[in-house]
Amino acid sequence: MTHADPARVERVRANLDAVRGRIEAACDKADRAPGEVSLVAVTKTYPASDVRILASLGVTEVGENRDQEAAPKAAETADLDLTWHFVGQLQTNKARSVASYADVVHSVDRARLARALGERAAAADRRLTCLVQINLDEDSRAGVIGPRGGVDPGDALGLAARIDEHEALTLGGVMAVAPRGGDPGDAFARLHTVASRIRDRYPRATVISAGMSGDLEAAIERGATHLRLGTALLGNREPIVG
Repeated sequence: MTHADPARVERVRANLDAVRGRIEAACDKADRAPGEVSLVAVTKTYPASDVRILASLGVTEVGENRDQEAAPKAAETADLDLTWHFVGQLQTNKARSVASYADVVHSVDRARLARALGERAAAADRRLTCLVQINLDEDSRAGVIGPRGGVDPGDALGLAARIDEHEALTLGGVMAVAPRGGDPGDAFARLHTVASRIRDRYPRATVISAGMSGDLEAAIERGATHLRLGTALLGNREPIVG
C-alpha cells in the first residue's frame, strides 16, 4: 500500500470535522444524541485511497452506488474492517456480485430483487441487511417504481414482508432520497411515517437511511439513523477511480 497524500488526509479530516459539527448541531436542535446517527461515506468516483484515509480517521461505513465501481474497491480494501453499503439503484443481474461484498443494501424496491439478493447471499453463505427504498415523490403510484428507485409508500409493508421471509436477509428498515425541488423536511416526515409502520410490525427494523450532504439537518430532525454523505466529506466529484 502506498502512503496517503498528507494534504489529502488533512483535507478529508477537516471536512469530517465540519460534518461532525453539523451532525452534532442538528442532533442538539432535535434533542437527539449524536451517537444515534451513523455516517456512511459515499465514495463513488473517489479512489480506494480515500476509503483508506476515511478508515484511518474512524469512518468504516462506506457506501457505493454502482457495482462496477464498488466490487473492485471492496476487493482492494479487503484488509480493512469495513461495512459496505450499496446505496444505488440495483439491477437484478447484479445481485450475485453485490451479495458477495455488501453488508447492507439500501435500495431494495421490488420483490424480484429481494428474492435474487436472498438467493445469492444464501449461495455465498452470507447474510445481507436490506432496506426498503421508499419513493417520496408526491406523484408516486402504487405498483410503480419511482424514477430514482423506490416503492410507493403504500407498497412498503408488502415488500418488507418479502425481505423478512428470506432466511439469508435481514429487514433493516427504510431508505429514501428527498425529491428534487421539494421540501426535504416534508419528504422525510413522510418517510418517518412509513418507517414507523414497518417498525410496528418488525420491531428490529429500526434503520432510517435519509439525508445527504445538502439536507442532513432535515433528515436528522425527522429521525434519520443513517446519513449518506459524499461531497461534504470528499469534495466535489471528479470522474476518477483508482
